[in-house]
Amino acid sequence: MQINTARQVWHDCTLNETRGGLSGLAERSLLGTAVQTTDRGVTADHAVHAALAGWFQSAIAKLHPQVRVFGEFMYSARQCNDVREAAEEVIFGLAMSKAPRMTAAKRERAEYVAKGVMKRYRYMHQGGQSSNPDPLIKPEKFREWLLGEYGVRLESCAWAREWEPFIGLCFECCEDVDRMALSPIGALIYQMKEAA
Repeated sequence: MQINTARQVWHDCTLNETRGGLSGLAERSLLGTAVQTTDRGVTADHAVHAALAGWFQSAIAKLHPQVRVFGEFMYSARQCNDVREAAEEVIFGLAMSKAPRMTAAKRERAEYVAKGVMKRYRYMHQGGQSSNPDPLIKPEKFREWLLGEYGVRLESCAWAREWEPFIGLCFECCEDVDRMALSPIGALIYQMKEAA
């Protein structure tokens, strides 16, 4: 486990690196029988990884559940639809609490806009360095993606007035929750590097 960034640490502490059973099956299929080999030395790497991961998992477990589910959606090695949907609800709820009132029809479409913003935000911050460009920065690309992914059509007229403020609000909510999720991990990294 390398301790470089909080995003990478979150991913690595949920990843259990073991030699999978499939590698043993591959050897058996090549040889036709099971043979004991010593191609890997006995090391304490797994124990060190587990000890370090435990510190970070403890910090993650102390987070507010809504903050934790967003972090799991963003950085966990294990992804599932339940976590994604819960994280989308968190961001949509936050954005709606800060957004001006809107009609029921616009609110329904706004939920899909928030899902699209989360997909964009996750892509931009994948890999731990936040260096990926926004893939759907152009409104026409974003509208096209929403139509293809969810079947939701957004009109291009008055885009700057209708949707840009809400999209900006969703990004701000993602950044705020992301900061809340990663700050305890960053503090723990700082403590470990100071102690080292």
